[in-house]
Amino acid sequence: MIEPLLLTAARVSTFDGERPLTGASGFFFEREGRLFLVTSRHVMIDELSQHFPNRIEIELHTDAGNLTRSIGLSVLLYIDGKSVWRQGKDTGGEIDVAVIELDRTALPQSVVLRCFTPGHLQRSLQEVEVGNSLLIVGFPLGFHDTLHHLPVVRQAIIASSFGVRFQGFGYFLTDARTHRGTSGAPVVMASPSTDAQLPWKLLGVHSARMDMANRDLQFDETLGLNCAWYADVLLTLTA
Repeated sequence: MIEPLLLTAARVSTFDGERPLTGASGFFFEREGRLFLVTSRHVMIDELSQHFPNRIEIELHTDAGNLTRSIGLSVLLYIDGKSVWRQGKDTGGEIDVAVIELDRTALPQSVVLRCFTPGHLQRSLQEVEVGNSLLIVGFPLGFHDTLHHLPVVRQAIIASSFGVRFQGFGYFLTDARTHRGTSGAPVVMASPSTDAQLPWKLLGVHSARMDMANRDLQFDETLGLNCAWYADVLLTLTA
């Protein structure tokens, strides 16, 4: 039996036409029958690094009995010159989360995936405390089970007060070992009472490692801290 949590995440590859660019992580979110892929905004576009893909590919399972079977679903990021993904901002600035709606008719009938829903979002900030154990489900450096097309999971803990936006931005901090390619991964906390089929709370969307600009690269190790944007932004982006 495959844990349903592993089927919520998908490997995302970005392209400029046929030219491959980068690899990242993403996950599925369903609301009122509509299906979305969630990832980091900088996967879709990143002006600072001159990253301008025009399409992505998502790896999908096509056989519940044989996970070695998969396809790559190509999704255009622009139609008639306009971006088709959604991103948001708040009083702290731009939010590093993006969603793109997937056309269910373009999916194979035998597609195998699991979706988070609004019911998996954490409603009360007071119920989550610093030090709580988390999992980050993704594809660090593109690493995954290449035979069965499954992600890997890293352990993490909440490293800043969940009820306080860190530095005034729409994210909290996690303490975990992460790498490039994990951007867009779901950050989850076990919650058996949430959903018998998918017993997890979706707390955040992993964005990037956090570091100090004045760190001595020769003597000081990296902090090992990461930004996770609050997942409740998905209620706005999928409205």
